[in-house]
Amino acid sequence: MVRMMELWRRRTAPQRMETYTRWTLYVLLALLPFMALVLLGATEPEERSPLGLIVFVGTFAAQTAAGVVVLRDGVTAYRDNAALPRRPLTVFLVLTAAAVAACLMLVPAEDDFGWAGRGGALVLVLACALWALAPVLTSVALLPASALAGVLAALANRPAMTWTGVAISMVSFGIVLVTISLSFRISVWMMGVVWEQERTRQLHARLAVAEERLRFSRDLHDVLGRALSAMALKSELGAELSRRGQGERAAEQMLEVRELANESLREVRAVVAGYRQADLPTELAGARSMLRSAGVRTRVIGEDTVLPPGAQSALGWVVREGATNVVRHSSAGTCTIDLAIVEEGVAPAAQLTMTNDGVSGPPSAGSGLLGLSERLARLGGSLTTGVSGDTFTLRARVPLDTADLTEGS
Repeated sequence: MVRMMELWRRRTAPQRMETYTRWTLYVLLALLPFMALVLLGATEPEERSPLGLIVFVGTFAAQTAAGVVVLRDGVTAYRDNAALPRRPLTVFLVLTAAAVAACLMLVPAEDDFGWAGRGGALVLVLACALWALAPVLTSVALLPASALAGVLAALANRPAMTWTGVAISMVSFGIVLVTISLSFRISVWMMGVVWEQERTRQLHARLAVAEERLRFSRDLHDVLGRALSAMALKSELGAELSRRGQGERAAEQMLEVRELANESLREVRAVVAGYRQADLPTELAGARSMLRSAGVRTRVIGEDTVLPPGAQSALGWVVREGATNVVRHSSAGTCTIDLAIVEEGVAPAAQLTMTNDGVSGPPSAGSGLLGLSERLARLGGSLTTGVSGDTFTLRARVPLDTADLTEGS
C-alpha cells in the first residue's frame, strides 16, 4: 500500500486524472455481470433454466472482459487521437452478438414491469456494448443508440408483457442508458481536456525557450552581420589591389579587416558575457514572462530590493534555474518568488525563495541545483530545497556587507 501511494504521488496531475478515469470506467463495466446475476435471481423460480442462465452469464462475462479491453484501447485512442485496434474490437462485437442471442433464447421474458427477466438482461448486454465504445463514438451517435437500445430491450419482453408495461420499460431503460452513456463520454472528454492543457503548457514552455534562443541569435546577428559584410568587402578589395600590384593599399585594407575582426570578437564576447551574467532584475522579468507563458500564475515580491552586484548575479542564476525547473519538472499552477533581506547571525543576507505547487514525488538533485549550490558556497551562501505535499520550495541565501545595502523604493 505504501508503495502504491508513493507511485501515486510521483504521477503528474494529468496522469492521476487518467488513472482515476480509466479505473472508474473499468470497474463500472466489470460490475455488469454481477448486476445480471442479481436481476436473474429475481426471476420467478419456475421460469428459470439453470443451465441456460449459466450459459448466458458466462457469455455475458466474456463479452464484458472483451469490453474492458476495448474500453482501454478506446480511451488511449481518444487521448492520442489514434485509431482503435481492430482485432479486440472484432472479438468484442462477436461476443456481443453471442450475448444478445443467448439473452433472447435463454432468459425468460417478464410479464410485469421491472428490471428482472429478458428485458433487464438485454439492457445490460447493450449497455456493455455502448459503454465500451463510448470513447470512440460521438455524442451524436451515442445518445440515439442508447435510446434505441432501451426501446429494443423493452420490446424483448413481448408478448409476455403488455404494451403499457413495454412503454414504461422503454422510458426507464432509455433514461438509464442515455444518462450513464453520456457520463462515460463526458469522463473521457474531461480526461482529454486535461491532457490537451498539459500539451499546451509544454508547448508554451518550449516556445519560451525558443524565444530566448531567438533573442540570443538576433543579438549575434546584429553584432556580426555588419562586421562580417564589411570584412568580406574589404578582403575582396585587398585581393583585387594585390593583383594590380598595389601592395601598400592592399595591406591597409587587410589591416582594417584585422581591426574589424578584433572589434567583432570584443562585441561577441560582450554579448556572451551579458548572456552568461545573470542580472537579477532581468532574470525576474524573464522568469515572470516564461512562467506566465507556460500557464503558471506568478507573483514576485520584493523585486525593487537593491543588492550588491555579486549577490544580484548569484541570485539571478537561482531565478533562471528555478524557473526552468518549474516548467520542466512540475505541473505548477502558481509560483511565488520572494526576495528579501534577512538577518543571518551578525550579518544580513539576501534571501530568495521560490515556491511552486504541482510537484509529485521528492525533488531530484540535478546538476543544475548542484551547480547553484557550488556557486553560492563560493560566496559563503547556501541553497536548500524542500517538499511539503505538492509544494516545492527553493531557498537561496547570500551574505551581504551591511555597508553595501540600500533599499529600493
